[in-house]
Amino acid sequence: MRKYILFASMAFILAGIVEAQTLTRFAVVDLNRVYMAYFSESRPVREYNERRARVQAELDRMTVELNNLRAQMADARSRGNTEQALRLEIEVNRNTDFLRTYYQDQMRALETQLTNLTQDTSFLEQIYDEIRFIAESEGYSAVLNLGDTAGILWYSPTVDITDRLIRSLHSRGGR
Repeated sequence: MRKYILFASMAFILAGIVEAQTLTRFAVVDLNRVYMAYFSESRPVREYNERRARVQAELDRMTVELNNLRAQMADARSRGNTEQALRLEIEVNRNTDFLRTYYQDQMRALETQLTNLTQDTSFLEQIYDEIRFIAESEGYSAVLNLGDTAGILWYSPTVDITDRLIRSLHSRGGR
């Protein structure tokens, strides 16, 4: 009887160990790659990039215009036409001030827009919801971020769910 109790106890302990080992499955995700593959193609990022390009084009246009005025001013001075040179100098100064103010205002607005993008909690919530869905449906107990490699010494590529997460985000429509 004693052997039976000992055997049953050992079997119970081994079953617990085996069960614990099967319940603890880890997966890894490269969140930087997810961001680059998914979020960088989103509408808010495209809008930011388009706005940045428009601002740069406008800055370039105003700079060319300012350089043309400066060339005209230099030409007027070289011809001895001080009245025209003075009028052009006033216009150059006014355009320079406007360009400086425009640049500062637009850079501030772009920085604000970029800050709002990088702090977008709805995107992070969407990723975490999708990670939770994949982990629960595939039996993972924990999912680690490959970007935080301080504790990850090695992992099998079979536990990397990054591509699955990206496909899942795209298939759900996302942003």
